[in-house]
Amino acid sequence: MIKAIALFSGGLDSAISIKLMQEQNIEVEAIYVDIGFESNKNKIEELKKLADELNVKFTSIDVKEKYIQDILFTPVYGYGKNFNPCIDCHANMIRVAKEYMKKVDAKFIISGEVLNQRPMSQRLPAINAVNKLANAQNIVLRPLSAKLLPPTLPEIKGWVDREKLLAINGRDRKIQLELAKKYNLEHFESPSGGCLLTDINFSKRLKDYSKYLTLTKDEIDILKVGRHFNVDGIKIIISRNKDENPYLKEYKGDKFYKMFPDNFKGPVGLIQKEANEEIKKLAADMLISYTKKDNGFVIIDNKKYQAQKKDKKEFSKYLI
Repeated sequence: MIKAIALFSGGLDSAISIKLMQEQNIEVEAIYVDIGFESNKNKIEELKKLADELNVKFTSIDVKEKYIQDILFTPVYGYGKNFNPCIDCHANMIRVAKEYMKKVDAKFIISGEVLNQRPMSQRLPAINAVNKLANAQNIVLRPLSAKLLPPTLPEIKGWVDREKLLAINGRDRKIQLELAKKYNLEHFESPSGGCLLTDINFSKRLKDYSKYLTLTKDEIDILKVGRHFNVDGIKIIISRNKDENPYLKEYKGDKFYKMFPDNFKGPVGLIQKEANEEIKKLAADMLISYTKKDNGFVIIDNKKYQAQKKDKKEFSKYLI
């Protein structure tokens, strides 16, 4: 049996692409290329659930560090509206899939991309650029739009019947939703997208962070939560609620000290290690100002700082 690797996002398009291949007796294994900037914290669990529904093996491949080093800040094809290097990102996913193909003896890659569905990465010139950048001109089959694209290796070789593929074009999802009913698909994600690099507020945080510090995978999660302040180039992060506290408590990098209220409930914070004593005292005041107490001690790097509640408007000039 011929085997294919599916780029698996958890969305309806990638799920239908898998079903179309299974109907042609192609064995499919699904991979998720994890770059770290997904907004859905339950992403992997939801992907596993959908993979089970599709009866395919699922593998998540962590490429966070390499993505930061090689792509995020130096994309060949630039960015979209925010910090999203979509063309380079798609090409990177294909390169990862190509490497994985060798391990499992697969013959080609499938993607749920639809021609002209997204303005930056799914126009024909962009698809051609992705294929060229990934050096994968004829091994990536896009089943939903295949009839609108040049024949690929699996079609030329006769592994896949091109006539049984689709010719979907644009953003209208009527055909996909009809197919979802046909295949009884239930656990797919909405099409809104979960990549934080397309989010304007996250992009502002990331741009500000990268001016002063080198990003590693340890800092990705702390950029997703909290109130972010910049005091003379020193980053301070304070959680907004108890659900965000674990993200900051569990920080394992070496760029920030943790901040905690001393013996009372409240938010958790991080402060850049280069902060001087004056900024640390200010950070302590910031943290206690987001509690119900008027004063108290805040612990920063095992040292207690006397803190006083202030009007939070005083901190707005530092807010990112």
